Amino acid sequence: MDQALKETLAGVATATLTTVMLKRGLRTTWLAGTMPYAAAETRIVGPAFTMRYIPAREDLATPAAWTSPTSTRAAIEEMPAGCVCVIDARGIDTAGVAGDILVGRMRKRGVAGLVTDGVMRDSDGVKATGMPIWCAGTAAPAAIHAMAFVGWQEPIGCGGTAVFPGDIIVADADGAVVVPQDIVEDVAAAAVAQEKLEAWIVGEVEKGRALPGLYPPNEETLARYHAETGK
Repeated sequence: MDQALKETLAGVATATLTTVMLKRGLRTTWLAGTMPYAAAETRIVGPAFTMRYIPAREDLATPAAWTSPTSTRAAIEEMPAGCVCVIDARGIDTAGVAGDILVGRMRKRGVAGLVTDGVMRDSDGVKATGMPIWCAGTAAPAAIHAMAFVGWQEPIGCGGTAVFPGDIIVADADGAVVVPQDIVEDVAAAAVAQEKLEAWIVGEVEKGRALPGLYPPNEETLARYHAETGK
């Protein structure tokens, strides 16, 4: 991922990104259930590396699956440095999609963060790895208690949102957002402009100005903004 673009996105809030994309007709960009869990104090940005679970079936969801060529272990060894692992767990919260060993290996491979609509296990060990994680909580049972892993680097649904490999993930205190890779540069530029405008609006609010016509800004307010800031 282009470093300048990455730094730009790291400077804008996920809340701003959702609004910018809404103005472009994209309503479903926030991954529901992905909330800060571990080492999530700093916003992360990176291309999505997707992993997908399906409902458990007795012949698939067994300990033998851990040694299958189609396993979470094999998927992790394909993860490039700087990616964000995005796991489609179908919102299941009764079994953890990863524990301390898997997360520790991701960390060693340079994965930027992990995002899932499911939950983690081995909570203390996972948090000790220092991996930034956004998820829906914790559960002791392993994934095979409730789901079967079936593949990686394919389109998934995470938190009710479509995520394609290579889409850009941004995650912060409000959760994780996906930015389609073909519009990411335009979205980033618009988000920067939006945050500059909103910072000025905050200043106007502190001065005691009323909200109608200020937020959202009408033509008069925008003209005053451009005149005062030169932007």
